[in-house]
Amino acid sequence: MPMADRALHLLAYDVAHPKRLRRALHAARRHATGGQKSAHECWLSGAERAGLLGTLRGLLHPRQDRLLAARLDPRLPPRCLGTARAPEPPGFRIIG
Repeated sequence: MPMADRALHLLAYDVAHPKRLRRALHAARRHATGGQKSAHECWLSGAERAGLLGTLRGLLHPRQDRLLAARLDPRLPPRCLGTARAPEPPGFRIIG
């Protein structure tokens, strides 16, 4: 799928149990191009976003864990602090 069909999303979570945290991390990293620990930058199409959120909803506990998935406004320039670099879409993607 061309990158033009994908939008940059910020995916962040707070997971109480280590086993669920590890599973959430693996699910998020399949789509992440950058980020830190429990916050990931992901280029996602609508179908990819729905699939990832469905997977995470199945992994996370509804009362003990928290999940935030926000589509970032493409009209706004990124603000990077310190040595951070602006997110760039990857040249290719392998999901599996």
